[in-house]
Amino acid sequence: MGQTISYTRPDGQTVQGYLAEPADAVLATTAPGIVVIQEWWGLNDQIRSVADTLAAQGWRALVPDLYRGKSTVEAEEANHLMTGLNFGDAAGQDVRGAVQYLKATGSAKAGVTGFCMGGALTLLSAVFVPELDAACTWYGYPPLEFIDASKITAPLMGHWANQDEFFKIEGVDALENKLMAAKVDFEFHRYDAKHAFANDTQVGAGRLLPVLEYDPAAAKLAWERTMRFFDSQLR
Repeated sequence: MGQTISYTRPDGQTVQGYLAEPADAVLATTAPGIVVIQEWWGLNDQIRSVADTLAAQGWRALVPDLYRGKSTVEAEEANHLMTGLNFGDAAGQDVRGAVQYLKATGSAKAGVTGFCMGGALTLLSAVFVPELDAACTWYGYPPLEFIDASKITAPLMGHWANQDEFFKIEGVDALENKLMAAKVDFEFHRYDAKHAFANDTQVGAGRLLPVLEYDPAAAKLAWERTMRFFDSQLR
């Protein structure tokens, strides 16, 4: 189980986050770090479980509380919270501060991964967080004009859903072209799945939106690829 901690952003402001660490006392202070960025729902039990799973696999995982204590299960409220978020500030301050915290308190290396809205923020973090050692985005990208690919120096992985109704696969094509033009080291994978295919709360009647759907086979393959990627870049 993790705990709520406070850490400092580059501008000196304090942010809370959920930190999950390996049970092994040595790994809890030496393991590489992964910043986990929430979906638009907020810092909820589902995203905490992602951090807990990473900790059980030997990583120090930190989820920044981007909404400052707010979360929701309603799509309208989630959209309201997301719309009110300053994405540049979240990536350049909240996420960067989390990366700096993990590197200062554990291993010399740290990565970032995020889902949906968090996937978009992962790409922005690749631009705005120079301390970043690797990034893995899941089915989310910002307006492409906000990505200065020339500033991306860390290796990048991406997982995309061919049936995504929020982040169209055509946008992934355009993003790939932009990254190739800038000679970014990246590896993208596409899955015959819907948006949020790795979120195991999006099942059957329990799904929050019909355009979301958990796909266990796609999720398993994407996580295997992600772990190999982070192992090779951060360990």
